[in-house]
Amino acid sequence: MIINGVHIDETFAEAFPMRATRVIVTAQNLKWAQHAAQAMTGFATSVIACGCEAGIERELDPAETPDGRPGVSALLFAMGGKGLAKQLETRAGQCVLTSPTSALFAGLDEGEQIPLGKNLRYFGDGFQISKRIGGKRYWRVPVMDGEFLCQETTGMIKAVGGGNFLILAESQPQALAACEAAIDAMRRIPNVIMPFPGGVVRSGSKVGSKYKTLPASTNDAFCPTLKGQTRTELSPEIESVMEIVIDGLSDADIAKAMRAGIEAACGLGAANGIRRISAGNYGGKLGPFLFHLREIMA
Repeated sequence: MIINGVHIDETFAEAFPMRATRVIVTAQNLKWAQHAAQAMTGFATSVIACGCEAGIERELDPAETPDGRPGVSALLFAMGGKGLAKQLETRAGQCVLTSPTSALFAGLDEGEQIPLGKNLRYFGDGFQISKRIGGKRYWRVPVMDGEFLCQETTGMIKAVGGGNFLILAESQPQALAACEAAIDAMRRIPNVIMPFPGGVVRSGSKVGSKYKTLPASTNDAFCPTLKGQTRTELSPEIESVMEIVIDGLSDADIAKAMRAGIEAACGLGAANGIRRISAGNYGGKLGPFLFHLREIMA
């Protein structure tokens, strides 16, 4: 398959089950909602070392938020429910409770309920007050700028992590330009995040390492400087490869995001140095979700 001169490899991305939740952060204005949400979703690129994967899904108009203020929706993913609950509570307590004028609400009603303000309320040292509205419990925690309003729980559902595709280009600037175009398109798709910085990974990894203590190491087959030293996947004209990783609330959401991103990258075409689209997989040994590139783009 070739799109605008870009070869689409006959391969697949391999993804795995995760647990996910969505939260809504609001504040006096969008600037402060973003501050809180960015802090809460920081250092959350990969479960390999961060404990969870998280990112901002989109900005919300006041009409879309529970308290009628500007807000941001964020998605958090982890390998299990216990780990996700712990990460959510820690990040909410350290990054949202602390942020001026913030409030925090559930972004998912369905699924298993996990604590949001249920334990954070104890910061109120006995001065916290609960309020039940429409069958949902909220906590009003006194803080120095007024009150921190937080819903008691949020929903946790089954989700999918590790969707991905690789952009292979003739140069580093060309690969990055294609990634930026892809991310711009993918951010219009709901229910997904691309958790790495700016949505892009320059250090794609393979499972395992020659060093026994490392669970992952550099994907040498796609490193252009190692063409003469390893079993390379790169032809002579490829000088830069970048990866986009996608976590989604469902496999359908990931497939939709992958299609939007690949279409945008291919829009730059071979004329702008974009030569191939590929994907990362481990022969079907890592996870049950297989995203075949050519089926997605058909």
